[in-house]
Amino acid sequence: MPVNLAAPDPQSLFPVAGLRIAIAMGGIRKPNRRDLVLFALDEGAAVAGVFTSNRFCAAPVQICQRQLAAGHAIRALLVNTGNANAGTGADGLVRAERSCAALAAQLGLDAQQVLPFSTGVIMETLPVERIEAALPALVAALRPADGAAWAEAAQGIMTTDTLPKAASRQVSIGGRTVSVTGISKGAGMIRPNMATMLGFMATDAVIAPALLQPLLKEAADLSFNRITIDGDTSTNDSFMLMATQRAGHAPITALDSPEGRTLRDAVVAVAQQLAQAIVRDGEGATKFITVTVEGGRNEAECKLAAYAIAHSPLVKTAFFASDPNLGRILAAVGYAGIGDLDQNLIDLHLDDVHVVRAGGRHPDYREEDGQRVMKQSEITVRVHLHRGAAETTVWTCDLSHDYVSINADYRS
Repeated sequence: MPVNLAAPDPQSLFPVAGLRIAIAMGGIRKPNRRDLVLFALDEGAAVAGVFTSNRFCAAPVQICQRQLAAGHAIRALLVNTGNANAGTGADGLVRAERSCAALAAQLGLDAQQVLPFSTGVIMETLPVERIEAALPALVAALRPADGAAWAEAAQGIMTTDTLPKAASRQVSIGGRTVSVTGISKGAGMIRPNMATMLGFMATDAVIAPALLQPLLKEAADLSFNRITIDGDTSTNDSFMLMATQRAGHAPITALDSPEGRTLRDAVVAVAQQLAQAIVRDGEGATKFITVTVEGGRNEAECKLAAYAIAHSPLVKTAFFASDPNLGRILAAVGYAGIGDLDQNLIDLHLDDVHVVRAGGRHPDYREEDGQRVMKQSEITVRVHLHRGAAETTVWTCDLSHDYVSINADYRS
């Protein structure tokens, strides 16, 4: 069961003018499943994307990167689940391009104006014929991007997720109401440098197109690049930001302006909520864990320690068992790769419980206090290195028996 996560209420998801959404059945892997999602943008919109760092990236990722780099005016995003179209060689590229061309013909666009996205099983041929057959119904189902449409799209992009994931914010810019709404999917094969995840966010803010990519990159670095479930980096990770330019305020021309900061805060907030929802719905997860490392000389070494803790199977299984075997956390910090780390300076807190002081067991620490915290569904681990003023936070979950079962049975 997800950790303190509920399906989104469509009433809480704000509409984004200038965007339409559709969902349809393509029969990609299973019959009678709505596994195709379409985002259609009005003319004048801007689109930015960040993608997996996995060098064995999927065919749709390669096409998205190429078409965005070429500066094409993107007007449609086509998403399929059930098949990742990764590990499919040149044939995978041909099939992804064919799906773009078929949708472009339906919408009266050039194929270069369509971005493809896939998620699902790797090394299986994309059944592009099924996608093509479903496109007329998909296009006919296009509707304004209201809360109900966003909620349906969140369901349509799910794979091993147990719940759809969506988030929304509204802010005031130049006296106008600006909406930021997004959806994500992901539950396993999750680690920094994106995750086995797809994320689609849209805003009606009026923003210089050149600012969209740095805004998205910062949002990704503060959200999807701060989560880990199992340490695996996927082949298909994609996080997209669409700006329809329809809110009616004066254009944002600098991210460090008051208007730019307002939009940035809303985009980051939505991205963090979507990213944390992925962790809360981690495959087999029973606990949501925040790992904060403070007192580093720089953020890089704080990240080394935080990810060493968050990736450790021994740490994660201890959390699943509610076993305060907290020496595992110290061991992870020790092998994180901080070469001149002084273990005699380290402090460790588990929520409000001071476990370690100056590298050793705190004289007031009691095992029952540690176990009390370990039994909670939400836990904060805080490590202080006492080396400087830098800090960072990542989010992870425990590792349970169900994680093994889900991934062992994934293709069956």
